[in-house]
Amino acid sequence: MCLHQDVESDWSPIHDAAFNGRVLALQRLITQGNCVNLNTLDQVSPLHGACVQGHLACAKLLMENGANLNSSTVDGQTPLTEACARGHVTCVSLLLQHGATPVGTSYTSSPIHRAAAKGHPDCIGPLVQHGADVDQQIDQSGSPLHVACSNQHLSVARKLLQLGANVNNSVSGDLPLHIAARLSNPELVSLLLDHGADRSLRNLEGKRAQDLAPPKSLAERLLRQSGGIQNLTGD
Repeated sequence: MCLHQDVESDWSPIHDAAFNGRVLALQRLITQGNCVNLNTLDQVSPLHGACVQGHLACAKLLMENGANLNSSTVDGQTPLTEACARGHVTCVSLLLQHGATPVGTSYTSSPIHRAAAKGHPDCIGPLVQHGADVDQQIDQSGSPLHVACSNQHLSVARKLLQLGANVNNSVSGDLPLHIAARLSNPELVSLLLDHGADRSLRNLEGKRAQDLAPPKSLAERLLRQSGGIQNLTGD
């Protein structure tokens, strides 16, 4: 039970203990009645702090004492999105096991998009296993695969495709293949083609992926020919 009922404050001792992984201090503060759901003015909870830093024991202690798993900061970040953004897989799994929503609470971000943007493929599997949509669309960003390609995270793109991501999803007319071509990333182009990307599809400007790749680049050659990147490089 929270004896200190303030729901908003500046950075407090319970935030400090959670953020710095001080489990004994955190336990003492909880025993003394400090509220585990005390928020800063930016709506940062102690659980946010523990998950940002990957302090599993502190996160577990807070959850066992009633921490709000889906509390959202002023910019729409939950403890789960923070853990995903930093690749803290054990925190991600713990939050999901305790019932954190895998789809997020924001129209501009989600846990799976954050993991994709920051290059953490190991966070993708647990999210999908607990109900995250591998093709979840977010305005401007598109699907997690679009985000992975935009940030050139090959391992994340591969993981998403292995889990069934739609390789021909469109955001503002662009497919993941258009993005990879524009970035002149032959490894991404090859991966997408291997998983069935349609090189004939055009974006809103009427451009195919090969039209967006820099002339004479390996990415352009790969898009104009077939047989994979090994055939072009001789490897």
